Amino acid sequence: MIETISTERPVLIAGPTASGKSALAAAIVERSGGVVVNADALQVYGCWRLLTARPSKAEEAALPHRLYGHIGRDDPYSVGHWLREVARVIAEGARPVIVGGTGLYFSALTEGLAEIPEIPPATRALADARRLHEGMTGMLDELDAPTRARIDQRNPARVQRAWEVLHATGRGLADWQADTAPPLMPLADVEPIVLRPDVGWLNARIDRRFDMMMTQGALEEVRAELPTWDPLRPSARAIGAPELVAYLRAETGLDEAIGAAKLASRQYAKRQRTWFRNRMKNWISLDPAA
Repeated sequence: MIETISTERPVLIAGPTASGKSALAAAIVERSGGVVVNADALQVYGCWRLLTARPSKAEEAALPHRLYGHIGRDDPYSVGHWLREVARVIAEGARPVIVGGTGLYFSALTEGLAEIPEIPPATRALADARRLHEGMTGMLDELDAPTRARIDQRNPARVQRAWEVLHATGRGLADWQADTAPPLMPLADVEPIVLRPDVGWLNARIDRRFDMMMTQGALEEVRAELPTWDPLRPSARAIGAPELVAYLRAETGLDEAIGAAKLASRQYAKRQRTWFRNRMKNWISLDPAA
């Protein structure tokens, strides 16, 4: 698979969860140098290693890795934060091999990102409270039509973000995005790869990987977060965390929690595949099972 990949150009590797992205990135850097750069919105948090399938300590020590596990559980972090950090990594000079499953990061990197002002804490607190008590329907109904048509309306975090921008700035997210800055890495200047595995193959890997996570100590990782657990915290979106929290609070059995976590992972992978299919039509498609 890696023999056809450029040994000089920056490489972008997108793909659904459990598709083998990290192993491919490591193989490329081991073969031809560079630095593995994280493009996963949850692998940035220091409180999660097992549940987010972050590279192990040994893997991180064996090759240069950047933007993994460097953000605190309560710290604000957005695609803008990530993009600025990637720019600093690029400036260091090593060829970046950027890998992850967060489609928004890749579109910001290759298409540009609107410079939206920081959201005031009071606005975020109001949005958090509304989402907790009334869900996302009210905020979705209040969005401007262009933004409502553009965002993923089934993604609570995306709906909340769009509402926060409108509430704080008086301009819809779609309007801000129309003023997008030039991209940091235009698609023509990189080797863009998207993994497109067979669904059955991927679902089996998801289930096996979660079983392995449990064997390695994922439950204890979640137990360590229990005293400060806040389901509205962005870091709490780690797949499997809410399900295992429910078990630790005696709200469900362990088998039920594991089954729910596996289902959530498969559903997340489906949303990722849909994003990649719609937004990455010009990327090089690879089958990781081939």
